[in-house]
Amino acid sequence: MNNSTVRAYLPRVEKELRENILPFWLKHTRDEQRGGFFGEISHDLKISRDAERGALLTARILWTFASAYRHYPQADYLAMAKWAYDDLMNHFWDEQHGGFFWSGNADGKPTNQRKQVYGQAFGIYALTEYYRVTQDPVALDRAIQVYKLLEHHARERTFGGYLEAFAGDWSPIEDVRLSQIDLNSPKSQNTHLHVMEGYTNLLRVWPDEGLRRSQRELIETMITRILDSKTHHLGLFFSNDWKLDTDRISYGHDIEAAWLLHEAALVVGDADLLKRVRQIAVEIARVTAEEALEPDGSLLYEGTPKGVTQTYREWWSQAEGAVGFVDAYQLSGDEKYLTIGLRLWDFIEQNLVDREHGEWYRMVSREGEKSTDPKVSFWKCPYHNGRACLELAERLKKIG
Repeated sequence: MNNSTVRAYLPRVEKELRENILPFWLKHTRDEQRGGFFGEISHDLKISRDAERGALLTARILWTFASAYRHYPQADYLAMAKWAYDDLMNHFWDEQHGGFFWSGNADGKPTNQRKQVYGQAFGIYALTEYYRVTQDPVALDRAIQVYKLLEHHARERTFGGYLEAFAGDWSPIEDVRLSQIDLNSPKSQNTHLHVMEGYTNLLRVWPDEGLRRSQRELIETMITRILDSKTHHLGLFFSNDWKLDTDRISYGHDIEAAWLLHEAALVVGDADLLKRVRQIAVEIARVTAEEALEPDGSLLYEGTPKGVTQTYREWWSQAEGAVGFVDAYQLSGDEKYLTIGLRLWDFIEQNLVDREHGEWYRMVSREGEKSTDPKVSFWKCPYHNGRACLELAERLKKIG
């Protein structure tokens, strides 16, 4: 693949970010009367004004627009980040027990005060990105406070790793599921992946040695407990002592973990660990490509050791796949991974970008039927696709 071909993708990626994704969220999602954001907007832009709101959506908007401003210092990106920061701190921060409530009503009053560790991780990720562009000491202090809460309450000392969820006062609860489709297991890949992601960003701005040790141990947990070294798939749900609770495989999480592990090891700065992680990341990409790619370039959703079981193509997994395969190319020099990553971008443009109403469809079926799921919801956010554009643009500039 020649440099001119690679360079041709850069303006496409930046245009998608700056003329579709970011403008969509700027134009449609802020609740100007009550503050914060609308909890749900349909695929054709109908607003559900009474929909439940989650700290997760606000944190992901905060990260996206703070990061966008860091790359492209446009005033309305920073204003949107400030709007999201105020919403996160005014409506979801628990002044009594610390950390972030899981959800609230449309007026911003807490409805579910549980402390989902996954949600706390995104709080750290968002606050630290906001700090990177504003140097607001309160944002950093809050991120550090959440990190210390996780180390105190969620860190599982007997077998390692982090537990899933707690009550509002950080006491244990029986049902720790992140969502209705998840298992009620005490430990999960998804939570560990995003705690690691949050800790990576915190370590960038707060090079504390205790945090560095925690992150090094977390990476070790990811590559020795959660990753199957024989198959190079990551398990999804585990017992407290790391027995696998399901044989399901999430191809999108696998390839997302590959590049986030690489990023985490880079920031930790341990040369031996980084060498191991680089090899692992390329192996994950190799297996994902062999088992889950469609002839049209897209990434299938889920499988088991016997093969693919879910054939739809979710917006987030295509976005993470594009980044993960380009990262594998940068690590290995093998052009097949660059080709796979750019073909994924082609698929996204042709099948997931909504040219009529803006943003991306949540998913498209194997037969090409586009989802009518909400464009904005508890889980549908600008973080995966916005971040993919930011990451791809940065990487394409280096490659081309």
